[in-house]
Amino acid sequence: MNKTLDLTKSVYDLCTSDPDVIRIMQSLGFDQMANPIILNTAGRAMTIPKGAKARGKDLNHIIGTFEREGYHVIGKERSHHE
Repeated sequence: MNKTLDLTKSVYDLCTSDPDVIRIMQSLGFDQMANPIILNTAGRAMTIPKGAKARGKDLNHIIGTFEREGYHVIGKERSHHE
């Protein structure tokens, strides 16, 4: 199954449309994504690239992890300029 991860969408939208995103984000050190309150508040305004920058995480590592999990990652070019 080929899944798509759009880096321009909010973390909230990504996690609610595909619960596997929460598991992968947790494995990358974003434990707060499992908290429904945080997901419903900060997650609505946060994208993965913005979250990576705020937490000092390597966006390329995050993208690579999702690709290894079978995701087609889109929005990569635009997200590097945020």
